[in-house]
Amino acid sequence: MEHRSLTFIGAGNMARSIIAGLVNAGYPTKAITASSPSAHPGDVLSTDYGIQTTRDNLHACQAADVIVLAVKPQLMAQVLSDLSAVDWSSKLVISIAAGISTHRLCEMAGTTLNLVRVMPNTPSLVGQGMSGLFASSQVTDADKRYATALMEAVGEVCCVDEEAKINGVIAAAGSAPAYFFRFMEAMQQEAIRQGFSDEQARQLVQQAAKGAAEMVVSNTDTTIGQLREQVTSKGGTTAEALRVFDQHGIGDIVAQAMQAAVSRAEQMEQEF
Repeated sequence: MEHRSLTFIGAGNMARSIIAGLVNAGYPTKAITASSPSAHPGDVLSTDYGIQTTRDNLHACQAADVIVLAVKPQLMAQVLSDLSAVDWSSKLVISIAAGISTHRLCEMAGTTLNLVRVMPNTPSLVGQGMSGLFASSQVTDADKRYATALMEAVGEVCCVDEEAKINGVIAAAGSAPAYFFRFMEAMQQEAIRQGFSDEQARQLVQQAAKGAAEMVVSNTDTTIGQLREQVTSKGGTTAEALRVFDQHGIGDIVAQAMQAAVSRAEQMEQEF
């Protein structure tokens, strides 16, 4: 991976996770800067990872080859307005802000940006992220490779050829950890009702989920449906549990939930 001069505008959890992944992968700390108007987040990143920190967004951007926009969507317009003096022509810009299209980001910046839009998810915090990536038409292959490698430091990357598909990434990966957490939460609660302690119920559920996920990852030649069939004996306990799920339309529920996530993402694009 190239070691370009890299600045993060914003020092929250997602910026922290990417920085941690890069440093662990051997990216030189002297090439990474995090800028935040609040002293605390930047100071913590400097202490934990040895990177450069500042409260001056403008200076940090002017000195960087690559700028990662890691601020909350509602703050983006003001942040980019304050950076109007930056010459963006030779810089790669990577946005990890949900709900703001590449067109709108360019409008906010008042110029055409060499822009890659990324949708990461929270497992990036533990190096197990799944990110969707869309590169605008003016992005070079080299810049796209760099952005991809950047996100691979915290997990896997799915490159999409249409920006609208980013909303699908949100539904299938960005929001998805919460789906699994909700399912696991319900399983834990039922296990507790059946007499297990909180700790026992959590251990049972989290290890089962971890093991199931690892089986999917380790058996790429086997479909997920086939893996399900392999643990479902006819007339057995698993078959009876799955019968209840199907009776209540789990497939339709999941489809409707993911479609709702896409619809909300589309609505958010009109709000900023």
